Amino acid sequence: MPRKVRFYTAGIPSHIVQRGNNKQVCFFCDDDYGFYMKVLNEALIANNVKLHAFVLMTNHVHLLMTPSDHEGISKVMQNVGRKYVRYINRIYNRTGTLWEGRHKASLIDSGRYFLICQRYIELNPVRAKMVDLPQEYNWSSYQHNGVGKIIECITPHDEYLKLGQSKQSRLNNYRDLFLHHISSEQIQHIRECLIHNYPFGDEKFKTQLEQTLEVKVGQFKQGRPVNNDNKLVN
Repeated sequence: MPRKVRFYTAGIPSHIVQRGNNKQVCFFCDDDYGFYMKVLNEALIANNVKLHAFVLMTNHVHLLMTPSDHEGISKVMQNVGRKYVRYINRIYNRTGTLWEGRHKASLIDSGRYFLICQRYIELNPVRAKMVDLPQEYNWSSYQHNGVGKIIECITPHDEYLKLGQSKQSRLNNYRDLFLHHISSEQIQHIRECLIHNYPFGDEKFKTQLEQTLEVKVGQFKQGRPVNNDNKLVN
């Protein structure tokens, strides 16, 4: 069966998910999370890719990134994957793969869908019942976007910057967004787009992408039944 094609384009954010092989743990202690963030930051700088949001879960990661060219995200994921696997194998005296094949990716319609996707990412620990509130989870960009802590590798997206003229007003308005639930339909939509590498956006966004990329990118139609065999958790 042919692999699903992933498309990236300069200036368009993408939601990336990389999972542990057979759902196995990828992070065993705080040092592991710290090392992952270190090599991620290095890869972002080397490949001129902007990171807007992330969450490092025990057995998978979510990243929301905007590349400066069509190869940047792939290079970031390759660089981080290689260095992090070497690190884990050395520290824990193991061999073999750590990640579950290729990462999943979904291009994001910035105007209407970006902040929904960013909130979805930062709410992962809450949906997984690891914490009650997003600010209680340390390895998430909510610490930067919602709490105000400095995370050097984060570059706020324009949609986030539009939330206020000052840092404090942006923090307040961003936190207010979390008072409203992301609907189950939107959560399903995000997950299905990741499974099939479809864009997360409307028909106009899909058409613009196809004109830019000169390929058919496909699109998940809301209301489509979930295939439980392929359903992503968190």
